[in-house]
Amino acid sequence: MIKLSVGSDSIESLRRWQQGHRRRGDRVYHQTRMMPRRGEEIVGRGSIYWVIRGLVRCRQRILAFERVPDAEGRPATRIWLAPDLVPTWPQPWRAFQGWRYLAPEDAPADLEQALGAVEGDVSEMPPEMLVELRELGLL
Repeated sequence: MIKLSVGSDSIESLRRWQQGHRRRGDRVYHQTRMMPRRGEEIVGRGSIYWVIRGLVRCRQRILAFERVPDAEGRPATRIWLAPDLVPTWPQPWRAFQGWRYLAPEDAPADLEQALGAVEGDVSEMPPEMLVELRELGLL
């Protein structure tokens, strides 16, 4: 699955927001309106890929889906997530509403795995620079 992380400026800001939930005793989750029809094939095997400032920047494993009422009593879905945010190779992604299914072949590689093939330490480069260097064929 893929989802915009509205209000996040970086992986670290998404991490801080999620840690705020955990300090209140909650486990990590994201609440949305719709229940995925393909939920059974995703749970335990799939991830939610977070788009931050126009780039897919990280992912989290999806642990479960749970139907819950929202604040107004309407049906909602809680997506339970693993606590770890796994950085991915930055990949441009246009804005959209809600969440979408992401085909495995369209999912960006984990950054650590992708950097294994790159000489030198580029892990601290800004994500926009990594994208540009890759588009130029330099990475």
